[in-house]
Amino acid sequence: MIQGLLLALVAGSLVSMQNVFNSKVNEHTGSWATTALVLGMGFAASLTFGLIFEGGRLFSLENMKPWYWISGVIGVGVVICLTLGIRLLGPTYAISIVLISQLGCALLWDSVGWMGLNKVPFTFQQLLGVLVIIGGILVFKLGGGRVHQAASGETNETSPCNIKNEARGA
Repeated sequence: MIQGLLLALVAGSLVSMQNVFNSKVNEHTGSWATTALVLGMGFAASLTFGLIFEGGRLFSLENMKPWYWISGVIGVGVVICLTLGIRLLGPTYAISIVLISQLGCALLWDSVGWMGLNKVPFTFQQLLGVLVIIGGILVFKLGGGRVHQAASGETNETSPCNIKNEARGA
């Protein structure tokens, strides 16, 4: 269990760091270029490390369900939505919402046993945990975080219209 906790902590730190890098790349390119760069570099790194650590077993894909093949397409949605969400909301607020969404979906999928997961009984404690996290995000958001930004003169020059145009390639 300790190893799982440590790996989850490292993963969370890496995701947070990747989001900062993606945000900075996106400042100099577009959202689609950022997504292509991030996933392309991820593919190259995964292939390289996979070959080093697994060798030929890397390509042993028998008995894999057909819908698992769309995982990479889901990754495109993850990166593009995160990049645009961070641009509109800022990193802390966007990632907070992502975490709530992840936790809620994981709880739902565990509870109903979707996507091949073992069905885990839904408990009041699980619901309470999600609600406490949502409450924490609301306190954080409504606690004046944006007031400081406005007082310091920082502005977010990205409007939803500009993002829609960029997403269309305009």
